[in-house]
Amino acid sequence: MRISAKADYAVRAAVELAATPGERPVKAELIAKAQEIPLNFLENILGELRHAGIVRSHRGAEGGFRLARPPDRITIADIIRAVEGPLASVRGGPPEETSYPGASEALPRVWIAVRANLRKVVEHVTVADVAGGKLPAPIERLAKDPEAWLTR
Repeated sequence: MRISAKADYAVRAAVELAATPGERPVKAELIAKAQEIPLNFLENILGELRHAGIVRSHRGAEGGFRLARPPDRITIADIIRAVEGPLASVRGGPPEETSYPGASEALPRVWIAVRANLRKVVEHVTVADVAGGKLPAPIERLAKDPEAWLTR
């Protein structure tokens, strides 16, 4: 899986909002500075997150952004889907709609298994988990495997 800059920035922005104490909205400029995200890019991302119901925007001198629901109810998958669409696609469509002839006939099941495993991670990690620095135990186990750290 390729995680785009857009998805990475969106998750980091949501985590920054979750880590900000209090109920006050946070200005996009502060999020951009804290997470080293280009402000123009972040503003577009925050608009997409607002449209998806993940953040709320508030106007005025005390305006800014805040999470639209508790951070323990926003998964990494929610954010990725908000800015990128479905988690896994094959040639722009869902893997279950693929079919191949002959020797490649089993390949759609591979793509579906890849999507299922991706979901097992990003649908079970919340913004609160990341902001708090404590991931679910199964995710920590996966991340602690030395093989997981090797690029291939």
